[in-house]
Amino acid sequence: MSVSGAELAAFWGLPFAGMLLSIALLPLLAPSFWHHHAGKVALGWSLAFLGPFAARFGVAEAGHGLAHTLLAEYLPFIILLTALFTAAGGIHLRGNLRGGPGLNTGLMAIGAVLASVMGTTGAAMLMIRPLIRANDNRRHAAHVIVFFIFIVANAAGSLTPLGDPPLFLGFLQGVSFFWTVSHLLPETLFLVGALLAIFYAIDAWHFRHEGVLPADPTPCDAPPLGIVGAINLLPLLLIVALVLLSGTWKPGAAFDVFGVELGLQSLVRDAGLIAVTLLSLAITPRGVRAANEFSWAPMKEVAELFVGIFVTMMPVLAMLKAGEAGAFAGVARAVTGTDGAPLPWAYFWFSGVLSSFLDNAPTYLVFFNLAGGDAQVLMTKLATTLAAISAGSVFMGANTYIGNAPNFMVKAIAESRGIRMPSFFGYMAWSGAVLLPLFVLITFIWMR
Repeated sequence: MSVSGAELAAFWGLPFAGMLLSIALLPLLAPSFWHHHAGKVALGWSLAFLGPFAARFGVAEAGHGLAHTLLAEYLPFIILLTALFTAAGGIHLRGNLRGGPGLNTGLMAIGAVLASVMGTTGAAMLMIRPLIRANDNRRHAAHVIVFFIFIVANAAGSLTPLGDPPLFLGFLQGVSFFWTVSHLLPETLFLVGALLAIFYAIDAWHFRHEGVLPADPTPCDAPPLGIVGAINLLPLLLIVALVLLSGTWKPGAAFDVFGVELGLQSLVRDAGLIAVTLLSLAITPRGVRAANEFSWAPMKEVAELFVGIFVTMMPVLAMLKAGEAGAFAGVARAVTGTDGAPLPWAYFWFSGVLSSFLDNAPTYLVFFNLAGGDAQVLMTKLATTLAAISAGSVFMGANTYIGNAPNFMVKAIAESRGIRMPSFFGYMAWSGAVLLPLFVLITFIWMR
């Protein structure tokens, strides 16, 4: 969007607020309507922004902003998620796992290790189905899924640029590949370790007091423990390679698509990801996806809702990028000390809180640039500030269902398997009680 955020008043953020409130309230107040018309609601809020914006700034400007958002941001985002969702959905961990506290904690620990290797989305999509199946004889399993979102879908993706989209954007801006692991390892180990310990205690309490269902839905004569569809590890590796390629290969060529300049490396990456998706569908052994109860419904829900989020988020990000000149000038002032130096604790909390509700990748870029935008300076002289921005953007994506794309995907998969997940605000009650105290400790120990 070429219109400066300094030209926009705060009311341009109302459609985005309406989109968030719809996600939070309609599943509670009108569940049947929401289930059948969520995509139409997202479209309605998108038009509520685009219509007035076109009237005020012109159809051409609105069209250019929409094209840039869809082609340069939304479609690459959805293509990557679809590729990971498809490849991970073709791997089936067979056997009758018994979901006790020890096994559940172990599965989450494995997912945590994988998250920084194949990304939070890849690890979440790979591990969520075995975890659900292991707990299919538990009376209450929602807390298991909530902690899975905390750990695998968010916190554990903070160690490499492959782990979470904000860190990948930092990599593209010049942050070295191993900088995050060298500067965020203590914080990540603390957060993941604390969450695993808290989860074990809570799950052990539930297991002792609630027991299991009289009949295990997974038969006792299930086949031996093993992996079917392991050939889909090849598409997962190809996805990682394509993402790395787009960040390191700089051919200097670009193409104009509907007025949007798209680099050759981005087009190659996205075309390759589509090909990998089709490859995964072709090579997956028959019956594997059925055994996983694979469905496109979670991916459809994410695609419909996030198009509304991306479109209505346009003016909000523009106003944040305007800094002192924009409607959110208070944010720029709040992260800077009286001496003009950045305040790491403020960057941690502001980037984190906004990443809880905005897409955490562009939010990371806003604060990256607010702190100067020079990767070499941020990696050295302002290393604590860059660590604060990185940790806030990744860790606090777990605060809400919309803070990170895998959150909503995991929720949708769990609900499709009959698990009654907390509402939008119910989930935030969990994150407020469990995560916020840990973030306060991280602030006092590392973000000073």
